[in-house]
Amino acid sequence: MAESTAGLIGSSKRGGRSGGRAARKALRSAPLAEDLRPVRPGMEGGNYKPLKDVDVQKIYSAALNALEIIGLSQAPESGVKHMVEAGAILGDDGRLRFPGSLVEDMLSVAAKEFTLFGRDEKYDMPLSGNKVYFGTAGAAVHIVDIENREYRDSTSADLYKASQIVHALDNVHFFQRAMVCRDISDNFEMDINTLYACCAGTTKHVGTSFSEPSYVPNCFEFLHLLSGGEKQWRRRPFVSNSNCFVVPPMKFATESCETMEMCIANGMPVLLLSAGQAGATSPAPIALTIVQAVAECLAGVVYVNSISPGYPAIFGTWPFVSDLRTGAMSGGSGEQALLTAGCSQMHRFLGLPGGAAAGIADSKVPDMQAGWEQGISNVMAGLSGLNLVYESVGMHASLLGFSLESLVLGDDILGQVQRCIRGIDVTEDNISLEAMKSVCLEGPGHYLGHDQTLSLMQTEYIYPSVADRSSPKEWEEKKKPDLIMEAIKKKNQILSNRSGLPLIEPQINQALKEKFKIYVK
Repeated sequence: MAESTAGLIGSSKRGGRSGGRAARKALRSAPLAEDLRPVRPGMEGGNYKPLKDVDVQKIYSAALNALEIIGLSQAPESGVKHMVEAGAILGDDGRLRFPGSLVEDMLSVAAKEFTLFGRDEKYDMPLSGNKVYFGTAGAAVHIVDIENREYRDSTSADLYKASQIVHALDNVHFFQRAMVCRDISDNFEMDINTLYACCAGTTKHVGTSFSEPSYVPNCFEFLHLLSGGEKQWRRRPFVSNSNCFVVPPMKFATESCETMEMCIANGMPVLLLSAGQAGATSPAPIALTIVQAVAECLAGVVYVNSISPGYPAIFGTWPFVSDLRTGAMSGGSGEQALLTAGCSQMHRFLGLPGGAAAGIADSKVPDMQAGWEQGISNVMAGLSGLNLVYESVGMHASLLGFSLESLVLGDDILGQVQRCIRGIDVTEDNISLEAMKSVCLEGPGHYLGHDQTLSLMQTEYIYPSVADRSSPKEWEEKKKPDLIMEAIKKKNQILSNRSGLPLIEPQINQALKEKFKIYVK
């Protein structure tokens, strides 16, 4: 049957079209204009809602009550001053409590949309509504050496390679620091080299964190040099600060808050990151974990907007799940996928740009387990309309290991995920019966090679870069290609094409290396 169908494709019944299979393959490989691609950055999600509307309201009300009754402790003096002046109440027990009216006043002035800039403007990410973007994140301490099937300490060179690979992947839209540079013992030098490795590898938006508040001024000096001056930096800040401003449950992280204040003063967008772990540092019920995360991030909204109303801040409800048998984190679980999608729904309810984690694998290597863990949570996050999906590719062992090959494979996963987000287009043209009439009443009885089919090959359908869709016969003829080996091959090809050259102008690159100790060669 397959052979006779193939014969039909090449027969005269195709209406004189020439080129056959080779022509179709050439058509598929031809580059498309960005607005014609079947998937692209910032597509609208939001069709999946794990919470009923009444449940969203209940969670919000519970979060407001938690802020008013329990409050948060351990804010730095500067933060206490800002928040008390705005209307927070400092109790005798040292905890700041937030009246519901204060929270809602701050929500009314909080930034509802803004852009995370790339160093190249074609990578800008306008955040609003249900627009969805996928990227990396995390602080893995190991690199997954897939060829030797072992874990080793991650280095600045690994981080640089990861940023180079992300730059070449269409479906990964931003690069947040994904691993720790464990080859650098000095924490300030690690912060500087984290910035360098990320920005030298890609001109997409970058996210990072800072080890101590005292390092922040020199890190901004680095960014001003890279930008061509402070004015240029402030006009288009292309790095955001991933800031764990709270230590769950319900405590401010004093030094991180001081860092956040310095980032605000220097024009850097902030990710207000609450990362409790259900059953450990946040409650075991999924709904109550969302309550705590929302409450903590609402405290962050008050904090930021009491300093600078309308400042660009990402509502980072980022809670994780525990395997309650052991207490270990389980980033690849179904509960994690639900938790992330539920948090996304709360972002939409509040009307704030939000980010959370998805795509984390508990599996130690890029295998079938990793595939289902990454695919399920990413598609649920995307369909829920999560603006920024962090840790969506590359992460293994529940954030302990990062795989460069998994980045490559993850680009294929995210392509399919984004095709699900796009959904089904129902237009007058694509439900017209003309094609059916011509095939069924006048034509060969199939749609292979039909004008409509050919016209939609690139714009309606997406094709994997590494994944194999060949028949068993073709697979054998190709010498049975192995998915991991194909990922290694593509990884090496990407890195070879870059030849190790940084995406920084030579004069600026030289100035950075003269001013700071750069480990990346």
